[in-house]
Amino acid sequence: MADPNRTVVVTDGSNDASTVSGAATGVQSSPKGEKGAGTDPSKMDQQTLAAVLQFLKNNKLKDAEAALRREAKLPDGSGDSAGSSRVATSGEVSSVLSAYESEGDLARYCEYYNSLSSFIESSLDAHKHELGCLLYPVFIHMYLQLVYNRHEKEAHKFFNRFSVEQEDWHQEDLRTLSTVKTREQMEGNDLMDTFRSSKFVLRMSRDSYQSLRRYLKQNEHRELLSILQDHLFIDVFDGVPRNREQVQATSGAMMGEARRDANKVKVLYGLPKEPDINVPLDDDDEGVEGEDKPKKKKQKKDLLLNKNKKADPNAPPPSRIPLPELKDADKLEKVLSWKEGLKRVPLGRENLPSICFYTLANAYQNVSAVGVSEDSSLLAAGFEDSNVRVWSLSPQRLRTMRNASELDQLDKEADDIVERMMDEKTAADSWLLHGHTGPVYSTSFSPDREQLLTSSEDGTVRLWSLHTYSNLVVYKGHNYPVWDVQFSPTGYYFVSRGHDRVARLWGTDQFQPIRMFVGHYSDVTCIQYHPNSNYVATSSSDRTVRLWDVLNGNCVRVMTGHKAAVHTLAWSPDGRYLASAGVDKNVLLWDIAYGRLLAEMKGHTDPIYSLCFSREGSILASGGIDNTVKIWDVQKVFEEIAGSDDLTSLDRASLVEVGSLLLGSFQTKATPVLKLHFSHRNLLLGCGRYQHS
Repeated sequence: MADPNRTVVVTDGSNDASTVSGAATGVQSSPKGEKGAGTDPSKMDQQTLAAVLQFLKNNKLKDAEAALRREAKLPDGSGDSAGSSRVATSGEVSSVLSAYESEGDLARYCEYYNSLSSFIESSLDAHKHELGCLLYPVFIHMYLQLVYNRHEKEAHKFFNRFSVEQEDWHQEDLRTLSTVKTREQMEGNDLMDTFRSSKFVLRMSRDSYQSLRRYLKQNEHRELLSILQDHLFIDVFDGVPRNREQVQATSGAMMGEARRDANKVKVLYGLPKEPDINVPLDDDDEGVEGEDKPKKKKQKKDLLLNKNKKADPNAPPPSRIPLPELKDADKLEKVLSWKEGLKRVPLGRENLPSICFYTLANAYQNVSAVGVSEDSSLLAAGFEDSNVRVWSLSPQRLRTMRNASELDQLDKEADDIVERMMDEKTAADSWLLHGHTGPVYSTSFSPDREQLLTSSEDGTVRLWSLHTYSNLVVYKGHNYPVWDVQFSPTGYYFVSRGHDRVARLWGTDQFQPIRMFVGHYSDVTCIQYHPNSNYVATSSSDRTVRLWDVLNGNCVRVMTGHKAAVHTLAWSPDGRYLASAGVDKNVLLWDIAYGRLLAEMKGHTDPIYSLCFSREGSILASGGIDNTVKIWDVQKVFEEIAGSDDLTSLDRASLVEVGSLLLGSFQTKATPVLKLHFSHRNLLLGCGRYQHS
């Protein structure tokens, strides 16, 4: 891992200019080695670099800009040298608008689009569904060409006539695009920046592609051919054309499907071996075996902690990234977790979980975030009035540390020194934290429950001490509201994401981010650390889910299939499977090993805002603003794919029948479900704010 004091900006390559105005990237795929009609690779790299440098310059990230210039061996951006450097000029970044300039017969665009639509409709059923994906991006770029060339009336007529024919999941973007009616309005529009700087990705079988080529050759629509070459990336594969269900399963993202090569990198999703820990069993634990005769306490090696005795071939090496050392307190925490796990109730189709739901009543300032600690002992809620409140969910009340004079009088060699440092006089059921200047959107407890992270609309992330209930650090790196923040499972590292489309990796002792994950086309709405701390999963309003490698910042998985913004993610305990859900009311289950969609679970009637796997990973709980908690049998999915011989096929639809996965649905009285969390014993905790009728 790189020096944590240095900021590294890494882009995905296929959509690196998603956060800035940049030249179109990518080269159109051509079958059997034919030369594509895309951008020259060297020019593409320069345009990518220009876009990133311009983004850093606009956001005043001088240190990151300087570091990137040094690595790219570019001259310093100050003074006239920046203007003379072709790579660093902002004029080149914004000049891409001229790509929409056309000398063709724009008045015939309705005719051209009708011709393409009729060709697709009359195609063989085997090709129709793949070719149908062409209509949306062609419609978008035809409309933009009409607007740019000042054919406003024709553009308005074109939009009104064909926008209603597009798929439902594109309607939100089309409403945004409908506000762009003149060339001047094209500047500064985020959606415009995305479409003009990135290529729409389509995956198509070779037979369907050849059918398209024959149509273009016969009709000689140069304007249509120009749009396909300049603004689309057709990823051609050998094999049987996909049917309607297969195409729709991966459709819905703002800029099309994921390229096949985007999911080729091997992901080390396995969990590393746990350290050897000797667990002292209490008398109660000995009695579990059903023997009436009491036994003496003895040391027993923890079978749960040491279950990974054999090296997992899918687990990353322990030295792959620098992780904090395991302290004695951390080892004790693992022991306590293991003891709680001994009393865990196995869950499944015949044994659904018990649910304990916490309702926040009389919260007139509106609850905007809820978080629960890993051991289920603490709950934190963020409010729209910028305050954060922490509650104890256990009999032990919350205490603050004694003052300095009292601490000096304590025996620092005592075994229970931490307990003695706490002041019983300050014990309370909850504590209120003040500091943010805007609504609080996320809370996250450290694994040792000594610290709390919060993010807010004010663009900052704050670190709080749970010994003194005071603010320790304010992290300023985002330029817009910060939607989410989460601690690493091992502590020290944490990740944040926000409206600026960028996710950032931090260390608690660093004032600048260690990594910046750039690639989403819209707000990064959710972020989840992988259980082995080597990867970070993000979701976005661009309707994609991405997986990032913490070691180098590269995007190693791009998953498409959602039809609206994705607002929540959850990892399975073994780290191989990822669940996602959001505004489209569906829960999607992904296999991270291949970036493949396994199941689509439908049942919610409103957006979903929380997901959680049970401790052994056999069931998945989902909750949303429809005041419902649903339980899904994901173990059935895992068992079905375990017997599959075709795990690497990206074009194979293996979605399990949805109706067979729903195990139960539980309704609250009038409380949207904002947070779900399984305790070590598999008790399902839920939380939300009571909604007055």
